[in-house]
Amino acid sequence: MTDHPLHLLLDFDACAQRDNGQAPAFLHRRDRKFALTCEQQDVTPDPERWLAHMNRLSGPGAGISSAEQTLRFWRRINSGFMLAGTMFGLLTMLGLLFYDGGQRINITIFLAFVAFQLLLALLTTVQSLVGWQPWRGLLQRFRKRPEPAIAIRLQPTLMARAAQLGGLCFTVAGLVTLLAMVVLQDLAFGWSTTLETDASSYHRMVSAVAAPWAWLWPAAAPDLALVEATRFFRATAANSGINPVRWGQWWPFIAMVWTTWALLPRLVLFLLANMLIRRKARQVLASHPALRALMYRMETPTLDTGNEHNDASDLPDTETRLSLQPLPDSDIVLCWAGAGEPELPDTLTTGKSLIARAGGRMTLEEDRQSLTQIASYLAQGPRLPVLLITRSWEPPTGELDDFLASARDLWPKGTRVTLVPLAPRMEQEPDPHQTQQWLRFSERAGPEFITVSLMPASGIVPDTEGGIIE
Repeated sequence: MTDHPLHLLLDFDACAQRDNGQAPAFLHRRDRKFALTCEQQDVTPDPERWLAHMNRLSGPGAGISSAEQTLRFWRRINSGFMLAGTMFGLLTMLGLLFYDGGQRINITIFLAFVAFQLLLALLTTVQSLVGWQPWRGLLQRFRKRPEPAIAIRLQPTLMARAAQLGGLCFTVAGLVTLLAMVVLQDLAFGWSTTLETDASSYHRMVSAVAAPWAWLWPAAAPDLALVEATRFFRATAANSGINPVRWGQWWPFIAMVWTTWALLPRLVLFLLANMLIRRKARQVLASHPALRALMYRMETPTLDTGNEHNDASDLPDTETRLSLQPLPDSDIVLCWAGAGEPELPDTLTTGKSLIARAGGRMTLEEDRQSLTQIASYLAQGPRLPVLLITRSWEPPTGELDDFLASARDLWPKGTRVTLVPLAPRMEQEPDPHQTQQWLRFSERAGPEFITVSLMPASGIVPDTEGGIIE
């Protein structure tokens, strides 16, 4: 079993969501350069190589991706189904083989239960093919974070695989329990039904059931004599005229019925569910809108027109209209997605009354608590700016954009946010290209609400165009 196509799809979708916050010109230049590099290396630029390239560009500090979080969630579901299936398989077989020395273990009930298991396995597969999800609400209660929209399209097949895996563990545990009971206890099997059924009709039925293995293990295909000898009636407590050994000769048939009509279908349908997941993941990736846009960017040459200048000899303007601002005085520090770990610089902690954290490993509920805590603090005093500490090497994400949109609605009007991107080494300043992405993010979000500052080393802040801001 492999989740490679699924993992590739989820990673690609997560990277595409992050790219939504970047400028189209930047994305075009980046992806076109990747395509030219692949052409020089004589390899085909596919999504897998592109993701590996993006991971190399991400640099240090990358946490658990949303794709890995989704896969971990489904691994927990699979483990739960495996554990439950094993326990129920053990208990169910013990119930089916319960024997107190008087009444016989009825073969008819055993066959009916196996037929029910086969029907349940087939319905699970059909349910995944038609996309019916009666358990969607239950899954949402177990998830701490909203599932990516792309993963919701795969939920029916993912849930079908979990159910088939649980059923497979159920049948394996039942077979092991059956064999253990045959060894440890003297079981007496027989058949009975309220209907007026003669031994020859019942023999034809069990012969049809045993047809797949009768040529391989004849002892597991009961003959007419055994069927006639082991019929019992409710009114007869014992059959003294029957050889007791005959009551135990049904166990090979029982074991093969369970293996052939319960265990093997579950195994086949489980493998089919894995195949459907990989096939569905490839189809969804091939039709992903971001993949078509990526292929267009890689195949189309970039063209810098420099249309913001009158002189054609000028280089195109790739800078933002904004510049870095001096770091304001504030009592409020908000660390985003683990920025500043394991500890913040003294410049950002000295004299601060409130230091909160959000994003990254924090849950949505903890993010809301941080927003509420800052809103309460702002309501008690003057409108101080909020210093939002980020990692300079990580691009702004849609999650941060949504968080700031919630902050704008919740915090008092007039509150400003100052982004402070930190370099990987605290004593250094971020690279200019890292600072530019935060300036572009500020320009899109609204400079009246968000500005960008650097942590100064000696009271001055370098401007991105070469000057300084005192």
